[in-house]
Amino acid sequence: MQALSNYAEPVRIWLRRFLPNALTLPPGERWRMVAGAGLGLLITGLASQWLQPEALAWLIAPIGASAVLVFAVPSSPLAQPWSVVGGNTVSALVGIACALLIPDTTLAAACAVALAIGAMALSRCLHPPGGAVALLVVLSPHPSWSFAVFPVLGNSLLLVSVGVVYNSLTGRPYPHKHSPVPDPAHATDTGLFSRADLDAALRQYNQVLDVDPDDLVALLRTAQASAYQRNFGELRCRDIMTAQPLAVEFGTALHDAWALMRRSKVKALPVVDRARRVVGIVTMADFLRHARLDEHTGLATRLQNMLRPSKLLQTDRPEVVGQLMTRQVRVASAERHAVELLPLFSQAGHHHVPIIDAEMRLVGIVTQSDLVRTLSRAVQLG
Repeated sequence: MQALSNYAEPVRIWLRRFLPNALTLPPGERWRMVAGAGLGLLITGLASQWLQPEALAWLIAPIGASAVLVFAVPSSPLAQPWSVVGGNTVSALVGIACALLIPDTTLAAACAVALAIGAMALSRCLHPPGGAVALLVVLSPHPSWSFAVFPVLGNSLLLVSVGVVYNSLTGRPYPHKHSPVPDPAHATDTGLFSRADLDAALRQYNQVLDVDPDDLVALLRTAQASAYQRNFGELRCRDIMTAQPLAVEFGTALHDAWALMRRSKVKALPVVDRARRVVGIVTMADFLRHARLDEHTGLATRLQNMLRPSKLLQTDRPEVVGQLMTRQVRVASAERHAVELLPLFSQAGHHHVPIIDAEMRLVGIVTQSDLVRTLSRAVQLG
């Protein structure tokens, strides 16, 4: 019994693969497909009958399968005009050749379908109904080369013509338009993958995929953007900030501010008044700039001299944070969307943004590290 139970779950998983996936189609799209296929076959049949009234067969059964592709999935590579016209016609020619050259009907049928698939693949016009066309020709009592011209070629051209007009009028451009492939030397991919990455994945997949690669790129980009919006777009500054950050006041001695930064391993300190309203920001860069960082020799000595209190009533060098800080400081509300800080860090060159509450008091700080960490988490969750 234990042995049987070990196999039960894999068998259930295997059987579930036979269940169809849910086809989520809006009612409008469903009716568009139905009306298109009906109209396409009606016009194709009437026109074919009018053009060749004496023909024994003026409409072939496989053209119904072609109609499903042309009107139900007009963006599919298998439904494009060349796939329909070329696939059906090439398959008909292959089927006729097999019917005339191979006496055994069963063997001729197998060879016709197999060779038709190969010919369609080589001609870049793979079209599933083409296999039915090849089989139909072999099973016909009197196969002839003219059958490939009419009704096969004639039916295919008429159906594609109706498809071009109908699909375009109903908002489904047909033939499906391809996005231009960017020049690899000038292409810039801002997402997690490039078109070259997708092409490599498709080669590794090594199967025919019934979707245009450009459409697949667009779908994946849309999904990526949706995941980004879900995981990052709704975050507020309060969600990613460091709450209750260290801060100094205007009159804090430079030595004390420097010691606090070194001890706490931070590179910036907001400067606040007694109500914790931001009046500026002081960074390690401010200290090094006043210590003349460009003069490499003796930098440590100059920095120590600057931090050492002069004990004079008047002096030309800064003694407190207020004399060294940057007064024009960008702040952000705690309720602001975190994504809005990206331009401040990526374009304006900011490294720290103090976060304030509704009463303009300091409640947090967002650094480049905070933003990068949040972006990384959003990408992983997406």
